[in-house]
Amino acid sequence: MSHLAKLNLKTVQRNVHKDPVIARREKLVAAIEEQLRVLSAALKGEEYTVKTKRWQQNEAGERVRVEHDKRVRAWFFEQDNGFYVQCRYGSRILNINGKSNAVFVDKLEDVAGVLEAFKLAAESGELDKAVVLATKARSN
Repeated sequence: MSHLAKLNLKTVQRNVHKDPVIARREKLVAAIEEQLRVLSAALKGEEYTVKTKRWQQNEAGERVRVEHDKRVRAWFFEQDNGFYVQCRYGSRILNINGKSNAVFVDKLEDVAGVLEAFKLAAESGELDKAVVLATKARSN
């Protein structure tokens, strides 16, 4: 008896293409979750950074991979005796309802509720149109 005869052989074609709408949603949700970590650090009075790796030459002239701290820019800022929160896709600011691009809150603690609302809206597809408009503007 052959060794291959013992195996359960099938023909399958792997699906590696992801729906672009779902991919954009997942990217936006991941960015919002990162902003929640930025907010948590800001509430503690700290700065949130992520580790990135770069190629760099050492003293001997060899190229080595070095880990660096990269600061993550916050989507919220203080102005007009409160805080404005903007939702971003990459470097583009999204128009949330087609014309407004920010949400105003009185205290820094209230920013978490806005970010959670952005996350729920992104997961349900409410921000898909704004993301498409931002990506079209980028390609022009």
